[in-house]
Amino acid sequence: MYKYLFGPVPSRRLGMSLGIDLVPHKVCTLNCVYCECGKTTNLTLNREEYISYNHIVDELYHYFANNPEPDFFTFSGSGEPTLNSKIGKIIDFLKKKKPNIPVAILTNGTLLYKKSVRNELLKADIVLPSLDAVSHHAFIQINRPNHDLDIDKYVNGLIEFRKAYKGQIWLEVFILQGYNDSLNELNLLKEAILKIKPDKIQLNTLDRPGVVEELRPATISELKCILKYWNFNNAEIIVSVPKRKDIKSYRKDIEAAILETIARRPCVVDDLVKILGLHASEINKYLGVLESDEKIMSVRLERGLFYKIKIT
Repeated sequence: MYKYLFGPVPSRRLGMSLGIDLVPHKVCTLNCVYCECGKTTNLTLNREEYISYNHIVDELYHYFANNPEPDFFTFSGSGEPTLNSKIGKIIDFLKKKKPNIPVAILTNGTLLYKKSVRNELLKADIVLPSLDAVSHHAFIQINRPNHDLDIDKYVNGLIEFRKAYKGQIWLEVFILQGYNDSLNELNLLKEAILKIKPDKIQLNTLDRPGVVEELRPATISELKCILKYWNFNNAEIIVSVPKRKDIKSYRKDIEAAILETIARRPCVVDDLVKILGLHASEINKYLGVLESDEKIMSVRLERGLFYKIKIT
């Protein structure tokens, strides 16, 4: 069992992806209302070696010796990976030891205003930043950033990164009804996207309960209307939880273990992490499929979001 590696997880975008988690749960620059990892407990812009480079490398060496090669190495997990000051060094390690396997960075992109962060990510093959709002009001409302994070600085960081970066940028925009789907917000987002010049624009919305109750996801038809309104030829909708089952890395044994566990008693994600010995990000992928298949349901109680078997 690894502490900082997880998966390979079923990822529609990246196939059989080995997750690499560089920060403790939940260290992030944002406290997004929709985050499936839960509320941010350390809302910070301070870069540190939150998890030791040596600890990460030791687990990677063990993984290399005992497992088949994944399709991707993906930096993601419990928070914002670029907060770890050694991310560039770990990318260099992967490129040296496994040059044939591409490296992807799932990031909110907020720290790309720092030249040092931009430089550290240059060797990655794909960077997948997010941008959910451009107006100050919507940014504060949906992303709830660290108080020192300015939306203009955030957007300019993405623009500057595009100028230097030769790899693929897949920009994710998370749409929530009543937060960032007005014509004004959509126009501001389009203006920013034209300046950022991503290789792909990927529209997403809520498929599992977020931090804030009663969030309303955009419907597929609404997302299609946004794509039509923006009229980008490189934009797509990525909301497709059920298709995770069709990915070769989707494991029926993990699905069965989750169902057997919550059949005995309802659990929050942290309970499942302790019982099953899996990373929270990996468990969340399977919970999404099980909810979509209506095999389980969630109930928000004082201790958090509990999952239980759905009785039909």
